[in-house]
Amino acid sequence: MNNLQSDTSLFQRLRFILVETSHPGNIGSVARAMKTMGFGELVLVRPRIAGPSRNHEAIALASGALDVLEGARIVETIDAALEGCNFAVAVTARLREFSPPVLTPRVLSAQLATDTSLHAALVFGNERYGLPNDAVEKCNVLANIPTNPDYASLNLAQAVQVLAYECRQAALEGALPVQTGIGFQGEAASLAQIDGMYAHLEQALVAIDFLDPKSPKKLMPRLRRLFSRTGLETEEVNILRGMASQILIRFKKAED
Repeated sequence: MNNLQSDTSLFQRLRFILVETSHPGNIGSVARAMKTMGFGELVLVRPRIAGPSRNHEAIALASGALDVLEGARIVETIDAALEGCNFAVAVTARLREFSPPVLTPRVLSAQLATDTSLHAALVFGNERYGLPNDAVEKCNVLANIPTNPDYASLNLAQAVQVLAYECRQAALEGALPVQTGIGFQGEAASLAQIDGMYAHLEQALVAIDFLDPKSPKKLMPRLRRLFSRTGLETEEVNILRGMASQILIRFKKAED
């Protein structure tokens, strides 16, 4: 099996997700951008046009990448689009107050190519409105393309092309191992596991009156930002959920 077909190759581990895309031509152009760089997994979240794989404009702009276009999965939620991934990247030009850590495409692609345990997704928003905050909150990092500050306007397919190119170069050239200095590294927690942990932790914090559910403000977004910098492993998520469980058990006993 050659490098491009290996199960651990970035070409097999990377998924491209488009959220609420408005123009069918952009979907076709994205399929073309992906295929030229050797990637094939495309997921569409609530596209605003019906049957994009049959749309004449999408087909025309796919320009030979019909296999990617026709193979695109259509789902209703970002959670469904991220199913099976343990690392997600929000690609956006707009920085958020409580955004995850921000990386350039080059640094990001090196990380994705180096860590073969990552089954990653690059998440792109609507052409006009970008990514909603709830989608960004589910991502581990934010990718920001360094453009001309006087004219930072990139078409959706252009943004996909930049990320796909950088990921291809990192995958083919081989990135240097990232020195974490923490010794043994376990299995990266899935995004579903991490979401479950946040819900469990929030329940525990409400129980001990540390978090007011009627006025949650910015505590949970800050905690998401904190943990997104750590690269949570499955065992670490289990530890945090165990702590939350004990808090809830003790709180219930105190009430009784």
